[in-house]
Amino acid sequence: MPDAYNDGVRLAYERAGPVDAETVVFVEGLGYGRWMWRWTRRAVDDYETILWDNRGTGASSEPAGPYTVEQMAGDLSAVLDDADVDAAHVVGASMGGMIAQQFALDDDRAESLTLMCTSPGGPEAVPVPEETQARMYEVPEGYDEREAIRHKMAPALTDAFADENPDLIERIVDWRLDSDASDRARELQGAAVAEFDVSDRLDEIRLPALVLHGTADRVVPLENGELLAEGLPDAEFHRLEGAPHLLFVERAEDVNDYLTEFLEDV
Repeated sequence: MPDAYNDGVRLAYERAGPVDAETVVFVEGLGYGRWMWRWTRRAVDDYETILWDNRGTGASSEPAGPYTVEQMAGDLSAVLDDADVDAAHVVGASMGGMIAQQFALDDDRAESLTLMCTSPGGPEAVPVPEETQARMYEVPEGYDEREAIRHKMAPALTDAFADENPDLIERIVDWRLDSDASDRARELQGAAVAEFDVSDRLDEIRLPALVLHGTADRVVPLENGELLAEGLPDAEFHRLEGAPHLLFVERAEDVNDYLTEFLEDV
């Protein structure tokens, strides 16, 4: 697995698929490793795909903070430099969608954006509900690592999905234990998300954009996806009824259908 470097930060990435095809690069959400894209990546196997770990996550290094979304967009640029990629379709979810927006503003190699369960930030953005924040950052005393992950992740999936897929939930816990950001890096990434705001620059992103958001997102409320769709000049917006924050897991088939059709059109 190759490494790229941005100002001394080592960034691990992997690539797959035909080398002569167009490139799709996937950008992780806050704290999550590359495992989060296993459902989506398989839908675009006709493309070259690149998955990489944000600073502080997985096999990438964990520099001292603070972190900014601008820095992490620069990390993406470094990965594409190292991979010798001249143009890419950028797919980002949650914090990864913020990095994708910033990358499109800072680097001319983005051919399209797919933005899932994310926000442009700014004064009109609807914050993470207090109940969800408490669930994500405050773990009951006595919980072990596996119990803590399940507790923090609960708002990102519907209760019905978690109840019906206990084996999958345990596999996800395994993947998260193996590659998620440390508590320290997660806090640094969270602080970067809190400061992110490109709300007054969305009209500069004149790329085809696919915006997907679940109506039952308890982490990044639906109104944020609506703000993106309204502010981006060339946006295609789809609300997924009843879908949670991890819509690319729970509603993978729907997400993959929208993504593959969008990429074919652009």
